[in-house]
Amino acid sequence: MTISVFLLDDHEIVRRGIAGLLEGEDDIVVVGEAGTAAQAMARIPALRPDVAILDVRLPDGEGVSVCRDVRAAVDPPPACLMLTSYSDDEALFGAIMAGASGYLLKQVAGIDLVGAVRTVAAGGSLLDPRATSVVLDRLRKGEEPEDPRYASLSPQEQRILALIADGMTNRQIGAELFLAEKTVKNYVSSLLHKLGFARRTEAAVYAAEHRRERGR
Repeated sequence: MTISVFLLDDHEIVRRGIAGLLEGEDDIVVVGEAGTAAQAMARIPALRPDVAILDVRLPDGEGVSVCRDVRAAVDPPPACLMLTSYSDDEALFGAIMAGASGYLLKQVAGIDLVGAVRTVAAGGSLLDPRATSVVLDRLRKGEEPEDPRYASLSPQEQRILALIADGMTNRQIGAELFLAEKTVKNYVSSLLHKLGFARRTEAAVYAAEHRRERGR
């Protein structure tokens, strides 16, 4: 049986590398690819792949959300294999909650990625049993999972995001945190990219909502 695979990664060179690796196997075919969450959501339901390899961090969102939404929109849903450059407990938590079948770092060897595709296509799981037990334990305790987008921010970016929510300008933030205004601007650009926002006002609204949620 041929395994059909869809690739989602915002770096074209990464997509080409993975596609070349998988297409070299007799039993795997890459049926489509995308560089953004929006493109993936438009293409996956029509292509109905057996496996979707999803980058965790994207310019317009996150792979975890794509996993959750695609599994709700497609019947039968594809097995979702999350691929990331970072080891992130909260992102792993989000992947498990979204119904992902596997979670791998991009440093994975090519032969292991091919094996992972075959494993999840056959209904297997590549999620660490210890991590899964931690998730179930948190659910039993009724704990709300941290938004993986917020968890991806560095402590300094989280502080700057909070000050943006307070209505501060870059110059004011710099004075508050003893940083150069250009440095603050770089931090703001980075946190907007990680959160999947194009505008500062979107980040301010998100930060205010996050603050309310965590204060409950």
